[in-house]
Amino acid sequence: MDATYQIGSSTLDLPLLKKLAEQPHHLQLSDAARERIQRSYDYLHGKLESSKSPVYGINTGFGSLCNVVISEDKLTELQENLVMSHACGVGEEVPEAVVKTMLLLKIQSLSYGHSGVSLETVELLIEFYNHEVLPVVFQQGSLGASGDLAPLAHLALPLLGKGEVYFKGERHLASDVLKQLNLSPIKLQAKEGLALLNGTQFMSAYGVELLLQGYKLSYLADLIAASSVDAFDCNLSPFDPLVHLVRPHKGQIKTAARILEFLDGSEIAAGEKSNVQDPYSFRCVPQVHGATKDTLDFVAQTILTEINSVTDNPNIFVGEDRIISGGNFHGQPLALALDYLGIALAELANISERRTYQLVSGLRGLPDFLVQKPGLHSGFMIPQYTAASIVSQNKQLASPASVDSIVSSNGQEDHVSMGANAATKCYRIAANVTKVLAIELMNSSQALAFRAPLKTSAFLESLLEVYRGEVPVVSEDRILSEDIHNSISFLEGLKIDAAELY
Repeated sequence: MDATYQIGSSTLDLPLLKKLAEQPHHLQLSDAARERIQRSYDYLHGKLESSKSPVYGINTGFGSLCNVVISEDKLTELQENLVMSHACGVGEEVPEAVVKTMLLLKIQSLSYGHSGVSLETVELLIEFYNHEVLPVVFQQGSLGASGDLAPLAHLALPLLGKGEVYFKGERHLASDVLKQLNLSPIKLQAKEGLALLNGTQFMSAYGVELLLQGYKLSYLADLIAASSVDAFDCNLSPFDPLVHLVRPHKGQIKTAARILEFLDGSEIAAGEKSNVQDPYSFRCVPQVHGATKDTLDFVAQTILTEINSVTDNPNIFVGEDRIISGGNFHGQPLALALDYLGIALAELANISERRTYQLVSGLRGLPDFLVQKPGLHSGFMIPQYTAASIVSQNKQLASPASVDSIVSSNGQEDHVSMGANAATKCYRIAANVTKVLAIELMNSSQALAFRAPLKTSAFLESLLEVYRGEVPVVSEDRILSEDIHNSISFLEGLKIDAAELY
């Protein structure tokens, strides 16, 4: 039986999000959340009955049409027209795991009781989450201000019995799935369409997924770098704690300690070294990987603040008897953070490819391109090319989206964050980092075979034993793309304890 998580019972943090992502959970609203939602809904509708003054998005048009007042008998039509007209997403589909997180984060944001939506609407979102009814959402269409309008419109369409969803692994009309589950589409009431479409849940759901991936990639980068340090017969003195305590960046200290832990007991590391210094890609692993760790911590703070916030507009403050039109939907904090994260993750691949290059260069007693009889066999010549091409693509993707802005809605929305583009670019970067690290692991594993009979640490030897079951040592040329894909799958399948990540 699935575990249950009560929305409103705690703050969303990364360990909880990791648990929700990996283990089946059912959501339900806490009593306090239910009370907040109902109180805000009652207040809003009381205001509409007692006052005919225009309130943006509730009884007016949207964007540059904010001064057009809508009659009371057209409010439901206004909200449903909003959802349909804004469902303009194109491009690749958003991964199902990200869509599920979007549902969770939208429910969380509405649970604070500052949005004026009905309990019925929130409960139907929860039914979607619990039954894994995942709306078809597209990656392109959001400017990252006024919220993620187009993606969230596609997320909201199935509530009305419109659009398409994935259910039990297949794509269906939302209306058919609602009937199958004996659920009824809702009739949107005042402000509900705006509450569903305003918000940063597209950007922040990608942000959550990227943080979970990023902490794992940071760990794997350290692990694979440690294997390369031994494969290249490097000194361990650059990882001495004394070096890092006089420049005490948290990530730098943690990286150096982790490398030493991974290499504890290595026969190769204990051997006498003829080389006084090692290339930066080995010697400066703590400084480079550590900076990425510090970036992850900064971005985590931004993302966690965002997902535990109210990001629609206008905001309802029952205790203060006010409805305020503001700009909490603007994605600038996320855009900057996701650009920063993309740059930081790209650097893990950047330095990884340089270690791969050194390993195939015929240095330190290793054969050219890590193969017997180089010349007859090309060995690991071209995997380095592949890594280089991916790293170059990452450099292009890491160009920041947040420095751009395009005027929209007839000048009403005259500065936008482009945070959605930052999110999808960063997601591609993260996938590329896995590929580059997988290629480095192929190379370091091959190089370590040439160090026999000397062994690396017991920890790394046990890892390599499992790895070589998937990617055997190369004795002569074969189709290496299969090995690269197997290496990628090996890294993706590794389960890293959350305690190692945070």
